Amino acid sequence: MGSNGIRDRVAIVGMGCTAFGEHWGRSVDGMLVESTTAAAESAGVALADVDAFWLGTQGSGVSGLTLSRALRIADKPVTRVENFCATGSEALRQACYAVASGAYDMAMAVGVEKLKDSGFSGLSGAPVPDDGTVGMNDMTAPASFSLLAPAYARRYGVDTAELKDVLARVAWKNHVNGARNERAQFRKEVPIERIKAAPAVAGMLGVFDCSGVSDGSAAAIVVRAEDAHRHTDKPIFVKALSFVAGAAAGASDPGYDFTTFPEVVASARDAYRQAGVTDPRAQIAMAEVHDCFTPTELVLMEDLGFSDRGQAWKDVRSGVFDLDGDLPVNPDGGLKAFGHPIGASGLRMMFEAWLQLRGEAPPERRIASLAEGRRLALTQNLGGAPGECVSFVSLVGAEPGA
Repeated sequence: MGSNGIRDRVAIVGMGCTAFGEHWGRSVDGMLVESTTAAAESAGVALADVDAFWLGTQGSGVSGLTLSRALRIADKPVTRVENFCATGSEALRQACYAVASGAYDMAMAVGVEKLKDSGFSGLSGAPVPDDGTVGMNDMTAPASFSLLAPAYARRYGVDTAELKDVLARVAWKNHVNGARNERAQFRKEVPIERIKAAPAVAGMLGVFDCSGVSDGSAAAIVVRAEDAHRHTDKPIFVKALSFVAGAAAGASDPGYDFTTFPEVVASARDAYRQAGVTDPRAQIAMAEVHDCFTPTELVLMEDLGFSDRGQAWKDVRSGVFDLDGDLPVNPDGGLKAFGHPIGASGLRMMFEAWLQLRGEAPPERRIASLAEGRRLALTQNLGGAPGECVSFVSLVGAEPGA
């Protein structure tokens, strides 16, 4: 790939994140004010000190006016971006590259989405009309992602009932973590047997195999690495930012077998190269991944190199990715516990990395491997459907050079 990366050239010095949930009585403006104000306060700056803003939202506003109106920003560049479920991460990527280029000294990335009283149940963009022969626009998201489970079972010889147990364990793990997070939408543990007995949604997927719909906002302030300690004694340094869009040929490609996201493989490979990671399972302390559906998280463990091909189901079952496991995945509860306000999810993931790397996560979900020498956190988003995705992968760390 042609990306050169900006390893250790940019640091995150402030972050803010609202609680995610059914905010019937809150507006987009109110959530934007809360997340951006918290980010500015944690960096010890005023919003007026920020040189440029990137706002990620899919359907909760158009143009930069969505943010400038809410924050009463005048005469500053505000760019609204959208890239499916990686929208918030895309806002961060662009803000980071703008600072690294020298165009601005300080930039803010913001993500927001309000879905619960919008009339939409999830992704709020209407597909572009076509002749019906291209893509998977005629399938719901649960239907398209449900294809991963039987494909995985068939390719790797996993008994269907056993795979159902594994998928239930993914949901169980994330709800256990979310129950310990004050910002999560769903804060109760759910027994595995209840998860397995939930009403069917599509294929092998039941209600608890699917992420929820919620409202929320998150924000980050970035500066050049050499300026980071002017704002905080615990900055987070950006090691890698990789984004790819696929050729979207999977739905019509007879060679695509629904057991991998090629775009995730490509973006992970690029991110690891940028960050100098050669053994992700051993070098990464925690990961926040896009668990829109339980089989998505299962497949991602292999695409990100955390498990060998055909082995992720065993690693899930043995607790490798639990909060006290060798490589905790979604320690904040993930999309399963937070729901998925499209524009905010990527920055919410980064907020968990921010808390964990700074030692500010609550003791009941603090990651032990961070105290054992591993100092890298990964965040990952994908958007679209199996075979036709966009994918984002980032790596951040608590120290430059590490």
